[in-house]
Amino acid sequence: MAYVLQQLLSASAKRYPEKPVVCARGKALTYRELDEHSNQLAQLLLARGLKKGDRVGLYFPKSVESLAAMFGVLKAGGVYVPLDPQAPAERIGYIIGNCQIKVLITTGDRLHALDSAALRSLEFSILLGAAGNGSFERDLPWAALSEYPSTELAVQNVTTDLAYILYTSGSTGRPKGVMLTHQNALTFVQWCADTFRVTAEDNLSNHAPLHFDLSVFDVYNSVEAGATLHMVTDDLALFPASLANFIRDRQISIWYSVPSALVLLLLHGNLRAENLPRLRIVLFAGEVFAMKYLRQLAELLPQVELYNLYGPTETNVCTYHRVDRDRLHGMTSLPIGQACANTEVFAVDENDQIVAAGSGKEGELHVRGPAVTPGYWADAEKTNKACLPNRFQPHFEEKMYRTGDIVTLSADGDYYYVGRRDSMVKSRGYRIELGEIEAALLSHPGVREAAALAIPDEEVGSRLKAIVAPHSAGTLSAKELQQHCATRIPKYMIPEQIELRDTLPKTSTGKVDRIQLSRTQPQPV
Repeated sequence: MAYVLQQLLSASAKRYPEKPVVCARGKALTYRELDEHSNQLAQLLLARGLKKGDRVGLYFPKSVESLAAMFGVLKAGGVYVPLDPQAPAERIGYIIGNCQIKVLITTGDRLHALDSAALRSLEFSILLGAAGNGSFERDLPWAALSEYPSTELAVQNVTTDLAYILYTSGSTGRPKGVMLTHQNALTFVQWCADTFRVTAEDNLSNHAPLHFDLSVFDVYNSVEAGATLHMVTDDLALFPASLANFIRDRQISIWYSVPSALVLLLLHGNLRAENLPRLRIVLFAGEVFAMKYLRQLAELLPQVELYNLYGPTETNVCTYHRVDRDRLHGMTSLPIGQACANTEVFAVDENDQIVAAGSGKEGELHVRGPAVTPGYWADAEKTNKACLPNRFQPHFEEKMYRTGDIVTLSADGDYYYVGRRDSMVKSRGYRIELGEIEAALLSHPGVREAAALAIPDEEVGSRLKAIVAPHSAGTLSAKELQQHCATRIPKYMIPEQIELRDTLPKTSTGKVDRIQLSRTQPQPV
């Protein structure tokens, strides 16, 4: 059994050297090629002075080189940081500085778009694509890997070393870096391998962006099993009919995505069971799946196992529920289920008591076990608020993670999601802090007040809306504010609607009255 992630590739490369491991954009790599390319990148990084634990940013659209970069960084003892290739340069610059990224693997145009201040921590960059040279002498083309040996270096890692850092939306208006160790990831990967019986005969999809935690299953379970991973690129993901053809043509056997992607496939992809004979498992996570659409999916694909997976980035998946078609039509909501193997979850009520099964009480879900993050990069305050000493187990020191999600526990041991205790929402599977949207709006010089709202929506989880009061009436438009936000936050966080008002309602303490604002919004039918 592997104790660090790169061992998954080394083992499968020995068993399946000439089998395709990843396909994307008309290119494919075999297990032998991926192993050799990642070894060459590790040799390059170490020769250029990368030290154990140094962070390497991956800032380019997903491609077969993505896997070579991820495994190459790990083999060099580094920590990879996948960055959203569609995010504004300002956000990427903040993450580079916050994480003190030493090496950036990117494209020439993306590198040139970054502010010089964002590049101060970089020691060098590696450029993919047509650009041969970057802004300065320390830039290297990806082709430089060929100058290095393809043999693996013996870099000593232990299970508790960091493997990667995923940046998620932050309540202060800045993203926060969730640190994940080899042990964190492998606890999840091993559970998936056992539960979903992933084999070398499987074809897995990779729908999620690589900076989104759903991709951890796609990449590492494919490699662990000797399966083939088929990447869904951004252009393909926009067209449901093309995506349905992709599942058919690539003979996908295991699909994993957010529910909103499945809803689009249902409504606009013309899915047909007879076209998908190899599809055996559909996994979904990241947001609530509207029951009417889940029933449609279950009826359309009667031969396919359906699983609802739940868990924040900080824990990977911590609970799961296999959909029972016999019970589905009588259910008003879908459980998030029971704890995964080697993980314990429990809900804590307002009296600091663990909620009993069948009690009907609500509580905040807590998680303990080897899948739980050690915390947030360079942010002890956030870490200490979320990763708490386990006061329910006083015999030795350990941490538990408080998810912020409110749940109930049924008599049969299934947890049901109720809502959030803070301002974080989910839209299209992304975790979004409304405070970060508000910070982007308030950074516009013409904005006096701003409040972001999440409007429940069965297709995407929540649609984002903002209420804005400008300094002077008639000086701003919704389109101008959306364009302004596009320079500061990712596209998926930009409000679809922006309503302009003279003023925002206030509470008795002078704060924006969010309850009143929410009451004035149209509710879903």
